[in-house]
Order: sequence, then C-alpha cells, then structure tokens
Amino acid sequence: MLSGKGKYASATENRRFVWSEIVWPLILEINDVAFSLKQFQEKRDQICKERKITITIPSRGLVSLMQKGIILKEDKIYSIHFRLIPYMRLKADCDYATAIHEVRMK
Repeated sequence: MLSGKGKYASATENRRFVWSEIVWPLILEINDVAFSLKQFQEKRDQICKERKITITIPSRGLVSLMQKGIILKEDKIYSIHFRLIPYMRLKADCDYATAIHEVRMK
C-alpha cells in the first residue's frame, strides 16, 4: 500500500488489508465458510471505492492469503482454513495475526 517498503513487507501489508477489510467481514456477512469470486469482487469493489484505492492491492492480497494457506480455493469457491471456522461461528473478531497463528499451529 505504501511505496518504499520491501517486497515481503508489502505482501504482508496487502494480506493484512485484504483479510481485515474484505475477507473476514465478508465471511461474517454471509455467515458461511466459503465465498465465490463474485462475492469477493463485490466486497472488494465496495472497499476500494470507499477507500479510493485500485483493485491491485486486494487482488494481490487474496493470492497471498492463498499462498499462506489461510484461504483455500477449489474450482471457483474460496473458503477459510478449517481452524478459523470456530471464530466465524462465534462471530468473533479474527485479525490477520490470529488467522496466521491458527493456520500455522499443528
């Protein structure tokens, strides 16, 4: 989001932004562990318009969340990691730090 940062810092910032501003609020809104690309795009467009940013950042962030295993993709459906489902059921705040910690736990 801010220039001058290293590649890894930017990727982390993009993941954090997409998780906290788009994916997690979307999961809570639809009350489901999975969402379609269309649902993501609608939420992304809304947030980008509100914050006056391009769709580049959220697009990179979604891919990055998949690389970290927080978001899983099967065909055209995206879903959250199974360890995050209890947070959704409780409608709890699940920030990026919590999500990455849960996914990395074995």
